[in-house]
Amino acid sequence: MERCAFSRDGLRFSYLDAGGRGRPLVALHAHVMEATTFAPLAKLLAPEWRVIALDQRGHGHSDHAPSYTRTDYLLDLEALFDHLHLNDAVLLGNSLGGINAYQFAARHPEMIRGLIIEDIGVVITDEPSFVLAWEGTFPTREALAECIGPRFAPYLEDSFRKTPTGWKLAFEPKEIVASGKCTNGDHWHDWLSTDCPALLLRGRDSRVTTQAECEQMTSRRPNTRLAELDGSHILHYENPTAFADVVKKFLRAL
Repeated sequence: MERCAFSRDGLRFSYLDAGGRGRPLVALHAHVMEATTFAPLAKLLAPEWRVIALDQRGHGHSDHAPSYTRTDYLLDLEALFDHLHLNDAVLLGNSLGGINAYQFAARHPEMIRGLIIEDIGVVITDEPSFVLAWEGTFPTREALAECIGPRFAPYLEDSFRKTPTGWKLAFEPKEIVASGKCTNGDHWHDWLSTDCPALLLRGRDSRVTTQAECEQMTSRRPNTRLAELDGSHILHYENPTAFADVVKKFLRAL
């Protein structure tokens, strides 16, 4: 995937673009992750689909920002669509990215052909303050990984950065906490504002969603189907083959 960039409101945003003549699929990562998490999926979906994965504000190679409101993220996504002249794309979002995806679709339904929402609900009570323990610079990569712990470290390896003074994360934990607080609330209105085809994916071992909530999201919104996969919250990483298979099946029907 080629790394590209655009600017909005004085901030530089980085994204990965698989290129080609395939139909566009814009992929949005979770908090503390970045665009490279979708590179394996891009290979599996090519050449039929051109995956464009954004490093959202404060993540990956995009700039840190003064604020992380819902409006901030949605305007960033609007700028990406304008930059690439997209008007008929599929949006795939994991966690934070999933909220951004269905909220963007609610505001721009004419631009979205379909939604793929990965393990996130519509009533959000995020409390990411545990990431504050990861703040700072560490003498070695191993020391950083040890601080993060074995549960989360494998997911964050793309965000490890070597600096002249040691190892740190690409994101700032304090900014993640601020962003997480801004996601909280009842987003049923946004979820129910569109009726384009939607695929809701849930990990059977997820600590973020419940089966009952996802079944309600599916039953209340037209043209929505639910698929449960082995795994927890980052299904495209934990169960890539099954994830790609169910996504391909959904995309073929669009």
